[in-house]
Amino acid sequence: MKFIPGIFRVLKDTTWPDRKQRWKDFLAVIEYTAFFTLIIYLFDKLLSTAIVSILNIF
Repeated sequence: MKFIPGIFRVLKDTTWPDRKQRWKDFLAVIEYTAFFTLIIYLFDKLLSTAIVSILNIF
């Protein structure tokens, strides 16, 4: 039954980021999320416009 104490030992020995680093990480996640959301939106808009124009031909 050394598994549970081992978990607490790992958590105790882990170096956690300070407040400034946490904010940097948070902003990086927000930036990546906004970037990929924009890319997906533009791709969806392009694809839906192409499909509608192809359907209008027929």
